[in-house]
Amino acid sequence: RNCDWSSDVCSSDLGNEKIAPVTRANKGIGFEVCRQLASKGLHVFLAARNQDAGTKAAEALKKAGMVQFVRLDVADSESVTRAAKELGAAVDHLDVLINNAAVLLDREPSVLALDPKDLEKTLETNVVGVMRVTQAFWPLLEKSHAGRVINVSSGVSIVKEMENYAPAYSISKTALNAVTRQFAAVGKSRGIAVNSVTPGWVRTDM
Repeated sequence: RNCDWSSDVCSSDLGNEKIAPVTRANKGIGFEVCRQLASKGLHVFLAARNQDAGTKAAEALKKAGMVQFVRLDVADSESVTRAAKELGAAVDHLDVLINNAAVLLDREPSVLALDPKDLEKTLETNVVGVMRVTQAFWPLLEKSHAGRVINVSSGVSIVKEMENYAPAYSISKTALNAVTRQFAAVGKSRGIAVNSVTPGWVRTDM
């Protein structure tokens, strides 16, 4: 569903300090999400795999509110584990996890030309990466009054409307929606809401 980041994340009483990590947030959609959440008073952890880019992005958002950089590569399980431990040492809970990290490697006009290696790399970041980050941060989300996970999907994930645009990317976003449903089913009994959202077309660097 479409999402107004500010109202959807900030409308509920999540406690005195609302804490939100955002993956791949050094630019584009993730950067803007960090800006909006910080301006609403959330304590934001801006996650990026590149130390310099992430640090500069967090510094650029200081006027918006509390934004801290955390190094995180969603395609690297050791990096994810390390980031989860770092956050666990810094805060006692997480309220919102926004899985924004994604890659678009294929622009082939047809699945017939798709390199299987591109599909594997795309799934590793866009699907497996989201799963490993959500699993690693889940214990902290369970300590929230109303934990939330928001996975950034895409309109190209809708099977009945899917055409031949970027087959690996499209396939990965459909799989991401399935991962979302799996976590949502588990989260129901634990007070954690899990959703996929599509931001619509955005002029950003993929």
